[in-house]
Amino acid sequence: MKLLSQRLLGPLTLVSLALTVWMGLVVTPPDRTQGDLARLVYVHPAIAWVALYLSFGTATVASILYLWRRTRSLVADQVAHCAMEVSLVFIVLTLITGSIWGRPTWGVWWAWDARLTSSAILGVLAVGYLALRRANDDPTLRARRSAVFAVLSAINVPIIHFSVLWWKTLHQGATVFTANRSLKIHGSMAWTLLLSFVAFTLLFVWLLRARYRLEEQRTVSQTSSLSVALEQRRREGAH
Repeated sequence: MKLLSQRLLGPLTLVSLALTVWMGLVVTPPDRTQGDLARLVYVHPAIAWVALYLSFGTATVASILYLWRRTRSLVADQVAHCAMEVSLVFIVLTLITGSIWGRPTWGVWWAWDARLTSSAILGVLAVGYLALRRANDDPTLRARRSAVFAVLSAINVPIIHFSVLWWKTLHQGATVFTANRSLKIHGSMAWTLLLSFVAFTLLFVWLLRARYRLEEQRTVSQTSSLSVALEQRRREGAH
């Protein structure tokens, strides 16, 4: 069953992404105000969802599990590392798609808006996390310091989320729901938006799984190399 689900993950991801593109470009009508530009709503929010909540959230939870002695393991550290790399990719994509949307809407590619700036800071923190991992050769020290850094960096996520409420910003407020939780988008547009979230969630799972497998292979390779080096030393000592 597990093997079957692993084999289905890739095709399901590809099909859902293709359906999102088809429905977003062909099935759904243009927006009354923004016209075809509003079709970015089927891409940008879902990418931001993966960047801020899924991938960065996974890295944070995995880091907390590593810091807690009862759940501390190499797996938690590896998951945090892999999820942070995926998060950085999606943070960059979030900023790029946001800029493409913002240029015709605001008249500029970039503005020091509260949400844009805090999102960019999150990207810098993700880069800092990855740099911190490269700065430590001791696996235990590296994992502990990286976990602490990830948890502290996660404080910026709720700041991004509530920035449009706490400050007067150019960035629009809630896209899907109004303040009283009623839908702003209906019909084929709502279904396409929902499909985009499902598609990019599946893409995140696929990318995280693929990156984790690479990390496992790297760990096995390093362990094998170390074992070979130790065996050579023993032989040299015997002679």
